[in-house]
Amino acid sequence: MPRVKPTKKLDVLGNLDLRPEEAVRDYFISKAQEQFFVKPPKADSAGDSIELLFIHNTREHDAMVELQKEMLDNAKRQTEKNSARVRKMYKIQDRLRKRFISVNSFIKDCMDKKRNAEKTINAEKALHVELSESIEKFKISIDELGTFRAALKATVEEFQPYEKVLDEVVKVSDIFVSPKDCMDRCDALMLAQVEIRDLEEKKLQEIEEMRQQMVKVTNEAALTVLGLKNDLSRLERSYNQSRVLCLKWEKILTNTKDTIANNAMDKERTLDAINMLYRTLCQRRDVLPSIPRSEVEPQLDYIKTEIEVLNAILKEYEAEEEKSGKSRTNTLEDKVEC
Repeated sequence: MPRVKPTKKLDVLGNLDLRPEEAVRDYFISKAQEQFFVKPPKADSAGDSIELLFIHNTREHDAMVELQKEMLDNAKRQTEKNSARVRKMYKIQDRLRKRFISVNSFIKDCMDKKRNAEKTINAEKALHVELSESIEKFKISIDELGTFRAALKATVEEFQPYEKVLDEVVKVSDIFVSPKDCMDRCDALMLAQVEIRDLEEKKLQEIEEMRQQMVKVTNEAALTVLGLKNDLSRLERSYNQSRVLCLKWEKILTNTKDTIANNAMDKERTLDAINMLYRTLCQRRDVLPSIPRSEVEPQLDYIKTEIEVLNAILKEYEAEEEKSGKSRTNTLEDKVEC
């Protein structure tokens, strides 16, 4: 027998007949049921006219213009705030730079004073060596004069008993006119000895004064150098602390600037994402978005409601899928048994 083409076939909606008069009825029956088909709102009403579409587009355009103005104003405010922060940071940096320059110049002055003090100390040391050599020479001269004095005294004492011999020598000798002349000459020698003693005492006093002056100058120079070293170490510590503080504040200001910019960018992106999701859900429901971009909480409430509705639809769909799968499995088992 010739094979006949089947007049019905299986589809998602059920059995569909290839004959138009039967297929149309099946289509309307399938469309009327709400088990596997979700009707859009106002499905039986006519679509919007061109004038309404123009009005809707105009409203959306105005809303977008207002949103653009808000975003522009917000960007300007953020720009002014960032500019003020940058100016403040530049002022702080200039003040720190001036302080660094003043401290550096002060350190240079201290270094110059230290070099001058070292030169003075070296000159005083050279003078000290020279004076020490002079003192040694004076001491040697004084020792020689003391030896001469002792020898002269011994000689005078030795020759005192020989006064008569001196008179006889004067009488015999042609050098001395009289014993008085001889005594005058001896007195002259004694006066010379007194002058020598006075000169010795004077030189010793001068040497002692020079030694005391040298000790005083050396102590003052040592105290000056010690004070300069203490000032220099204190300034070095202050400079290091200032430098560490400057670096710390520079890092903090850099991180603060980056964090502020990143937070502002993340905030704007989050607001844009929430607004876009809200507008997408509104377009899905064929509803005009009425909540402005700045009001985040109403948008989130609306998004939450729509997501709950979608989750409920998904759960119902999965439950119906499980039921239809079980019924098909039972039908196939019955056919196998037959």
